[in-house]
Amino acid sequence: MRGMSTEGLTTREAAARLDESERLVRLWCQQGRFPHARRVEHPRGDYWVIPAGDIKGFVKPKPGPAPKAKPEQSSGKKKGKK
Repeated sequence: MRGMSTEGLTTREAAARLDESERLVRLWCQQGRFPHARRVEHPRGDYWVIPAGDIKGFVKPKPGPAPKAKPEQSSGKKKGKK
C-alpha cells in the first residue's frame, strides 16, 4: 500500500526477505511469532507493520501441525490408599 509508514516492513516485504508467501507471514503475525509486529487499521483494509529487527534472526517454524504435549509419565508406582 502506498503511503504507509516506513517504520517497519509490510507483509509483502517481509515475505520477500523470508522467501515465503504473504499469507503465511500474515498468519505468523496473527500467531504472535513477530513479537513487535502491529496491526494497523486503515479504511481500505487493515495491514501489518513488522519491524526489521523481528525479521532478523527469525527462525521459521517447522511445517505441519504443532507437536502435541507429551503426557506425564508415571514412575511405575500406583498412587492410592496405603
